[in-house]
Amino acid sequence: MKEYYQLNNGVTIPAIGFGTFKAADGEEAYQATLAALKAGYRHIDTAAVYGNEESVGRAIKDSGLPREDIFVTTKLWNDAHSYEGAKAALAASLERLQLDYVDLYLIHWPNPKAIRDRWQEGNAQAWRYMEEALEIGLVRSIGVSNFLVHHLEALSQTAKISPAVNQIRLAPGCYQEEVVDYCRQHQIVIEAWGPLGQGDIFQNETMKALAAKYGKTVAQVALAWSLYEGFLPLPKSVHEERIIANLDFADIKLSEEDAETIKHLAGAAPVPDPDTKDF
Repeated sequence: MKEYYQLNNGVTIPAIGFGTFKAADGEEAYQATLAALKAGYRHIDTAAVYGNEESVGRAIKDSGLPREDIFVTTKLWNDAHSYEGAKAALAASLERLQLDYVDLYLIHWPNPKAIRDRWQEGNAQAWRYMEEALEIGLVRSIGVSNFLVHHLEALSQTAKISPAVNQIRLAPGCYQEEVVDYCRQHQIVIEAWGPLGQGDIFQNETMKALAAKYGKTVAQVALAWSLYEGFLPLPKSVHEERIIANLDFADIKLSEEDAETIKHLAGAAPVPDPDTKDF
């Protein structure tokens, strides 16, 4: 199994991350993150809007692992798409996480409802601060999330530094071909949020049959597919046994035919459209 990807700025990033979306602040997020680090995850993904940065940061601190051994990602929310907004947002995230720096800082959504008539300028200004944060060592790499091709193209008009990562919705049957192709062409690592679907794949008969064929769980097959495609999956769970099990897929060697079947799986939840989201 691939253990790391190299970002376009030379930083290495663990090839599987632990997602904390919808892990409630407090004991749930704390215990889940601690369990993930104990299980062997070295890449933790959170966000300001998840409301659990304090718990995630506490778990990182209490894990006893050296800070440099853990790759930490957090994200800029929709209320901070400006130079000063991004500056304040990053400072607040670092304080909640109890960290001096994060390894990856992402613009969470490209087109917040409040600035839908001027999203290009909002992203450009936030990115300008993020480039400065990179220069002064508050972040080790910068990127985006949920950006489609036209969002990436708009950002490229003013950016001095290319995004290292684009974190988008990717799962069996949920494949954003246009933006995946663009990112591959521009050396942008593609992270997959929701790589286990949104509950839909676990009852899918095709996925269950493939799991039986490979002697693995549906989740393990889905994660093997994600790495087969060259994505960086961010599975999330708050159950310790699943957190551990989700790492046990290195021995799955998907055939090309099975990978195509997973790619075109029917019945998957639709891809969210950032240009029409009501937030």
